[in-house]
Amino acid sequence: MAQDSPFIVIGRVIAPWGLKGEVKVEVMTDFPDRFSPWEEVHIDGRLMTIESSRWHKGRAILKLVEVDSVEAAQRLRGRFLEIPSSKLRPLPEDQYYQFQLIGLEVWTTGGELLGKIAEILPTGSNDVYVVPSRHGELLIPAIEDVVKSVDLEKGCIVIELIEGLLQRKT
Repeated sequence: MAQDSPFIVIGRVIAPWGLKGEVKVEVMTDFPDRFSPWEEVHIDGRLMTIESSRWHKGRAILKLVEVDSVEAAQRLRGRFLEIPSSKLRPLPEDQYYQFQLIGLEVWTTGGELLGKIAEILPTGSNDVYVVPSRHGELLIPAIEDVVKSVDLEKGCIVIELIEGLLQRKT
């Protein structure tokens, strides 16, 4: 079953930026407004406030109130920015956050357990679920013709095996 956590990752500090303690952040959320000034994030359990933000080549450049030097920014390298799971925004029906899908068992409509979702690859047109299995590492497209149901309560998804579906990741 997908992991339950009181916090959800929304970004990762890549590196310090400039000389005033700013950090460059890899965005890991579909809601980039979470990086607006005066929004709060947690880093290693410590509450921090975004003082200012701007964008550079698809990355967020943040100035955190609590970080005032290059050295302090350097100590955040590789750390995750999180928000309380209570601040998750509702998604439309039949849409899920990736963290909800990672770890779900993948079953065929014929009742065969293939494995668990280990990773999700964005491809542009649709996501692809990576499922280690006895068949090798399977790539399962997250499309309506294949994914028949998602049951977060039971911790599983059901897929329809179609011609050529069980392609191995190389």
